[in-house]
Amino acid sequence: MKNYILAFITIGFFVKANAQTTIIPNTNDSRVITTGVPFLLIASDARAAGMGDMGVATSADAYSQHWNPSKYAFSETKSGIGVSYTPYLSKLVNDIFLANVTYFNRLDERSAFAVSFKYFSLGEIEIVQDEFSQALIEKPNELTIDASYSLRLADQFSMAIGLRYLRSDLRIQAVDINASAASSIGVDIAGFYQSEENAYDSYNGRWRGGFAIQNLGPKIKYDDAGRENFLPTTLRLGGGFDFIFDEYNKLAVTLEVAKLLVPTPPILGEEFEFTDNNGNGIYDGEDIDELGASVRENVIISGQDPDVNFLSGVFQSFGDAPGGFSEELKEFTWALGAEYQYQDSFAMRLGYFNESDDKGARKFFALGAGFKYTTINIDLSYLFSASKVQSPLENTLRFSLTFNFGDGEYDEY
Repeated sequence: MKNYILAFITIGFFVKANAQTTIIPNTNDSRVITTGVPFLLIASDARAAGMGDMGVATSADAYSQHWNPSKYAFSETKSGIGVSYTPYLSKLVNDIFLANVTYFNRLDERSAFAVSFKYFSLGEIEIVQDEFSQALIEKPNELTIDASYSLRLADQFSMAIGLRYLRSDLRIQAVDINASAASSIGVDIAGFYQSEENAYDSYNGRWRGGFAIQNLGPKIKYDDAGRENFLPTTLRLGGGFDFIFDEYNKLAVTLEVAKLLVPTPPILGEEFEFTDNNGNGIYDGEDIDELGASVRENVIISGQDPDVNFLSGVFQSFGDAPGGFSEELKEFTWALGAEYQYQDSFAMRLGYFNESDDKGARKFFALGAGFKYTTINIDLSYLFSASKVQSPLENTLRFSLTFNFGDGEYDEY
């Protein structure tokens, strides 16, 4: 039997067919990568937020646990405690927020450890069954507990490993009495390079570089019948340079790129297999009806099957975009930030973050400031959206507080 190629163009979709099979792409397919526990991608401290959500290659501070724990091995401070608070969707509600507490301790010239606790509250949800029932209050939340150890492998390079416990309690028990929290674990692997101070024509300078693979771990699942969600496994790469003009003035410029190491959603469609309804021996337009075709839904038309384990998903994420290499490039976000410091007591920060319109469209400018009084650091940041998609953190003042112990005990500059 000869094969014929049938081509149909209809409003909203394009149909490719052969003599026996027709595949219709879904018109509402989105290839924005989504994961479980996405709050892990929110910058938890005001210093990083003020430079456009970056921190993998900036200088060490108390909040390095979130970005690159290997930086702790270069901390000038013996130990410290960082406390931060970030309101979320503050234009709509006042009880959704991200809170973070971090403690680090530099054990000696070559090693350090840190622990942290992060809590994301989704506010109160009031459930009323009828006018006679008392309202039930639910408080869904997510949290992580982290620990890391960093070791200086050379005078200018260190590495760190971190372990993270994640718990996501989003199920509403008032609706489902069998609801329970989901949990998983994640591993971070990070490295940081910081050069010696070099003399140039009119200033001194120092190079910085860092990388981190974050949240590498099993998928998170809420129940046996539910869907498994990838953790937001992320690759971060960054580099920067410190312009040291004199003992009072310093300008640090940093560039960072990041990519989710999670499979890209494929293009799906419906596959129709036709029978010869009119008996003319040709699969033509008269055969396309509900009685003459069997249908398979969610057939992968382009791309790869995302139903793989987390480790396979990491490697698959570099080459599974249906749009090829050009789409893979769109999955990288980048941020550019600058920090001016005067006498190590005052800082001004500026940053820009960019994400492709096809992959989430997050684009924003950020401003920040920092103040140091004796052993206390106060950092503030503010975000301005530059995208048609409004940021949940737009026009939000973020706040961080750091208590330093043994400040200046280690001389790295």
